[in-house]
Amino acid sequence: MATKTTKKATAPKKATSKKMTAPKKATAMKATSKKTTAAKATTKKATAIKTTAKKATAIKATATKATAMKATTLKATAKTAAPKKKAIRMPNAAFMKPLNPSKELAEIVGASPIPRTEVMKKVWQYIKKFNLQDAKNRRAINADDKLKAVFGGKKQVTMFEMTKLVSNHLK
Repeated sequence: MATKTTKKATAPKKATSKKMTAPKKATAMKATSKKTTAAKATTKKATAIKTTAKKATAIKATATKATAMKATTLKATAKTAAPKKKAIRMPNAAFMKPLNPSKELAEIVGASPIPRTEVMKKVWQYIKKFNLQDAKNRRAINADDKLKAVFGGKKQVTMFEMTKLVSNHLK
């Protein structure tokens, strides 16, 4: 009986060794099938991306068409609507009110009552005529004898200070 058991014991060993080689082939097949499915998936993804890109361009095209149509309808409605009257811009009355210049300022702009805007224009004409703007700093005004009296004795003032100082000489 011992011989029988040994034969039986060897037979199953052979069978297990055959089973071990068979799964190796199956895993190799599975690996190749995984590779092919991965390749198919990437091609599907690529085609999906292409189709989404086509859809996106189609959507953009329809969006631009829609905005163009909206613009044309707006233009058409604007043409049919009654044109609005533009309000004529009136100057501020405070600027246009004639003011009397002081004696010091009258030497530069004249003695007659004139609006504040005209006073500043004439002061700038005087500055440019006698080249009183500083060469390096164009915002600064170098005062001569007449302007020094208007500027309160300062030799140099900025443009912004100048308007303040000139307005003090208007009544």
